[in-house]
Amino acid sequence: VKRIWQWKDQYEKRILGQLSELGCSCDWQRTRFTLDPICARAVRTTFFKMFKDGLIYRGKRLVNWDTQLQTAVADDEIYHETIKGSFWTFRYPVKGSNEFIRFSTTRPETMLGDTAVAVHPDDERYKHLIGKMATIPLVHRDIPIIADGQLVDPTLGTGAVKVTLAHDPNDYACGLRHGLPMINILNPDGTINENGGPYAGLDRLQARQRVIQDMEKLGLFDGCEDRDIDLAHSDRSKTPIEPYLSDQWFVKMADLAQTAMDAVTDGRVKFFPERYARTYLDWLGEKRDWCISRQLWWGHRIPIWYSHCPENQLKHAFAGRDDVTWRLDEDNGRWLICALADLPNDILGPKYPLEQDADVLDTWFSSALWPHSTLGWPEHTPELAYWYPTNVLVTSRDIITLWVARMVMTGLYNIGKVPFHHVYIHPKILDGFGETMSKTKGNGIDPLDIIERYGADALRFLMVHQATETQDSKMPVANVCPHCDTLVPIKQEHMYMRTRKVTCPSCKKPFRPGGPWPAPDPELPTAKQASERFDMGRNFANKLWNAARFLFLNLEGYKPEAIHYEELPIEDRWILSRLATTTATVTQHLENYR
Repeated sequence: VKRIWQWKDQYEKRILGQLSELGCSCDWQRTRFTLDPICARAVRTTFFKMFKDGLIYRGKRLVNWDTQLQTAVADDEIYHETIKGSFWTFRYPVKGSNEFIRFSTTRPETMLGDTAVAVHPDDERYKHLIGKMATIPLVHRDIPIIADGQLVDPTLGTGAVKVTLAHDPNDYACGLRHGLPMINILNPDGTINENGGPYAGLDRLQARQRVIQDMEKLGLFDGCEDRDIDLAHSDRSKTPIEPYLSDQWFVKMADLAQTAMDAVTDGRVKFFPERYARTYLDWLGEKRDWCISRQLWWGHRIPIWYSHCPENQLKHAFAGRDDVTWRLDEDNGRWLICALADLPNDILGPKYPLEQDADVLDTWFSSALWPHSTLGWPEHTPELAYWYPTNVLVTSRDIITLWVARMVMTGLYNIGKVPFHHVYIHPKILDGFGETMSKTKGNGIDPLDIIERYGADALRFLMVHQATETQDSKMPVANVCPHCDTLVPIKQEHMYMRTRKVTCPSCKKPFRPGGPWPAPDPELPTAKQASERFDMGRNFANKLWNAARFLFLNLEGYKPEAIHYEELPIEDRWILSRLATTTATVTQHLENYR
């Protein structure tokens, strides 16, 4: 954790330096970080308030699980890829008969956690089997054959669906409708747990092959076909996501989401371009509870303590305190104690030591409070009174759901006002190959390289010149050979820092491509980045500079006076009228984010 803080300080300084070099007119005395004491207090207060209002709860739910990082991942932090996969077909024996029920699956290892087989209630092929039991021979478990018209489409595959509540969201919903048990077969690292019987300890992909082989030996394997499969991946680790039954903390979204939706539908918050309001409303309209716990080292630790003490002990220890509240965790028979400040472990006496929850909050929980936490809330500060709500939020479409919606939601919950009135969604600057710039790909552009070569005004002008109302634009850059200053085009294989060495076509000397390398290479100098496109910005800035310099040279001794339009020649009046028209047009476009 100490190293993480060092990393934070190092890159905070670098980011602020880049913003300063760009010429951003920030108040550098008012920087904020979501783990600052001011922001941390707002996080604690919001969690406490939501917990007390019954909006925050702990429950066993199906979450997106990253087996590499061993943490829950939000729906908005995953991406989907279509891969070449397989569709295996198997049979389960129907108990007390010579019949079998056939089903297909892309994840045979999850058969170890099946708790039912579902068929459509109107499917004549299976009506006589509804209510009977099928046997999973690999773990010797009998499971019911149920009728479910929501889960099963009788025209797809065999018309029968294996139901694994703990490892599939659709199966989970089906299981809740039918009151089926949940059997989790995975450990946090993706290996099979004790519920997998003889497969316990195997990696899930190894278990998959063993299950297929064993079912084939039993004569219960009916074939396999190739199929394109849509597979979710973690945006951070790039590993496939596993639906996973886990104890997590959630925020109830129904009422909070509705208030945030109302703010847009009644016009208190407006999107520019207007179509992005649909992204906001569609996501909030699902009203899915928000998983806010993460199994990480870094972040705001969840302010919950556990105890199995009698309730009288709590009442005695916290008598007269309004900064502590508690309720019973009925699943585990323990008290969930929430406090605005850290509690000593021995506050209930040596017989009942407290244990704090080990998880941290989703980073978007603290980010959702940004418009008011940075201004000193929950205190009624002059800054909060003056600056909240603000006029406009400028952001990217990628975080409308992750950030914009949640800022509106928490602003209304904590203060009763929207945090901003306008949301301007700007297009993105992509790399030269049309891909989003990211640290992982190593395809970002260091603005300091551009400023050093062309100047800050050149960079800023080109960004404005390239920007359109909605269309993303590409920004191809080249490596500047550190030996001879030749611009060497960047190739796509240089991304993800896969290429350690490039040879300059002019001087034939090697160098390391520009990019976010974690450490310098003593053997190879690293190239800076450049693009001939910035010459346009530099040339334009030079023209403005020369024009201004010429003007100032000819204004010596000039004393400005009020203009009497009727005394001006018609040419001057025409120039002033054009200036007034241009000023009005530009002002109108700026006000409408054009």
